[in-house]
Amino acid sequence: MPDIRRPLRKFLPNFIKARDDGLNEADTVQRLMLFFHEVLGYDQLEEITREAQIRDKFVDIVIKLDGKIRLLIEAKSATTTLRDRHIEQAERYAAEGNHPWALLTNGLTWKLYHLTFDEGIEYTPAFELDLSTGEASDEACERLALLHRSALLKGELDDFWAHCQALDAESIGKALFTENVLRLIRRHIRVRESILIDIEDLAGAIRGMFTVEAREQMGALRIQRQRRSRRKPVTDATESAPAMPPPSPPAPKQ
Repeated sequence: MPDIRRPLRKFLPNFIKARDDGLNEADTVQRLMLFFHEVLGYDQLEEITREAQIRDKFVDIVIKLDGKIRLLIEAKSATTTLRDRHIEQAERYAAEGNHPWALLTNGLTWKLYHLTFDEGIEYTPAFELDLSTGEASDEACERLALLHRSALLKGELDDFWAHCQALDAESIGKALFTENVLRLIRRHIRVRESILIDIEDLAGAIRGMFTVEAREQMGALRIQRQRRSRRKPVTDATESAPAMPPPSPPAPKQ
């Protein structure tokens, strides 16, 4: 991943001044286009397009690589507090061309969204960062580096999203609520607490530890059962009965 710490920290005062001077949206767009050129490595003439249009849909800035749209950018003035609803314009544009990445920014606050179009338009936050203090943390640099020209060409943004999906509540829920995993957890509890609990009760207790938002993302509780062999059914003897001690060695001959 490219290291953008030095150019980002050098450019950041431009966004701070835009906020302090109360510059409008058009001025912010100009600074953002310069940012994508100087900090994120895009060709100013060939790869950064302003006010792109598909039919009657507009978006402030479009980033193209090899002639293909890679990122849609909805810009607001540096003094505007960003809301999720501000991404709606880019959403409509994205739906026309099935473009999965949209960015909402005022130069200081950055919100990246991943869009899907299976059943209508759905957007999911990928990351959000705040540069309003005038400082660029290492984490902020790493996140913005995902938008660098070389990172997009190498697929690093898509890899980042795949990693996020693997660690979201739905993915973790599918891994947790399998019979094998629940039996393993139940076995550890039995060893520690000397009590055998029901798998369904355990699953319900684990699900209750998640936030309401996470439970909604996981959906209804379903335990993925292990397939049983017809010839040799699997028993749970290790949990239902204490382990038998090893046989005593034979007495020595007299």
